[in-house]
Amino acid sequence: MSKLGKYLIFLGKLFTNPEKFRVYVSLVIQECMDIGINSLLIVTIVASFLGAVTCVQTAANMDNPFVPQYIISLIVRDSTLLELGPTITCVVLSGKVGSSIAGQLGTMRITEQIDALEVMGINSQSYLVLPKILASVITFPMLVTLACFLGIYGGYIAGWLTGAISPQEYIHGIQFNFKGNYMFFALVKSVVFAFLIASIASFQGFYTKGGAYEVGKASTAAVTNSCIAVLIADYLLAQLLVG
Repeated sequence: MSKLGKYLIFLGKLFTNPEKFRVYVSLVIQECMDIGINSLLIVTIVASFLGAVTCVQTAANMDNPFVPQYIISLIVRDSTLLELGPTITCVVLSGKVGSSIAGQLGTMRITEQIDALEVMGINSQSYLVLPKILASVITFPMLVTLACFLGIYGGYIAGWLTGAISPQEYIHGIQFNFKGNYMFFALVKSVVFAFLIASIASFQGFYTKGGAYEVGKASTAAVTNSCIAVLIADYLLAQLLVG
């Protein structure tokens, strides 16, 4: 409970005594490049193969001749939009982005760079952490949208190459009984997950004590805690928005 309280106080300090708006613009743009562009490759690979595996495994278990083929792509579409796209992508990003943020802030803490900012009268939480959270909230929905598209497209390619489902049937299944609120649900999840991952990783890195060994421990704790937070938030959001 004490750590939770410290985390909430940490979040509150992000918005006290902030810097000028123009200072944050360049910082947020740079963080968007670091978080978004540098994560494109891993998101592309993970999402494409998740969609392909989902299609192949679903087709392998659809041995009932009375079940139409387009159900395969319908399952790929719904599972990708509801779970695989936002949740698995953000779990992967918690390892990629979370460890990077915690390691960066932890290194700044043990080398006394954060102390130097505070001596100069700068709100170090707001200056260092807020741009990372804003950049995550901006870029994560873009990455999740890309992941959802690539997951569905990866299923299309896998179904076509293996002969599990024809391209016409796959496209029909994608369009069949489509619910637009599923994409809205995925974007809401991505924003919530982005905030949790960036804030928890920043909290772990910001309060690092010791040396290089503790920086590694902070990075590990950031990934572990953010993954747990993402999974808990995933369940709660599913209850609120879908259930």
